Amino acid sequence: MPFRLEFNRRRIASSTAAAALLALLACAPAMAQTAAPAATPAAPAASAPDSRETAEKEAAGQLAAQGWLLLLDRQNWGGAWDAASQVFRTMVPIDAWMGAIPKDRAPLGPLVTRTPTTAVYKTTLQGRPDGEYVTAVFATEYTNKKGLEEVVTTVREPDGRWRVTGYFTR
Repeated sequence: MPFRLEFNRRRIASSTAAAALLALLACAPAMAQTAAPAATPAAPAASAPDSRETAEKEAAGQLAAQGWLLLLDRQNWGGAWDAASQVFRTMVPIDAWMGAIPKDRAPLGPLVTRTPTTAVYKTTLQGRPDGEYVTAVFATEYTNKKGLEEVVTTVREPDGRWRVTGYFTR
């Protein structure tokens, strides 16, 4: 069975590569955020993230996601894998990626439109270490597939750059 990027909660592809990718990406829909307790009753505003700073992080994560999707649109499969996070590259070996992603993208046809719909900043994701994550959702239309949503989760890595750590379609 070919490697599948399309996420279906009722049916998960049985190939080893699909299992590895789905294990990697399963955290994206379960983006539970844990609120940090306030240090003192008088300081809750100081412990809450600054909304401007959060918006900047959401914009940066969304921009990284768009750039990565552009690599997929240009069929630059190796470039997309290279540009992904360390966790992504560890969970999805290059051979599995290169053998599967072209087959999964080909039936979609060329990109018609892609519109960002949401970007949400989180500091926790289920099954992942605490960090900085942005999950961006795009309303996407391909020649052969209408009404698709692409969900791309990015992580801010130690070098400060946002990189893709998860991707699925629904």
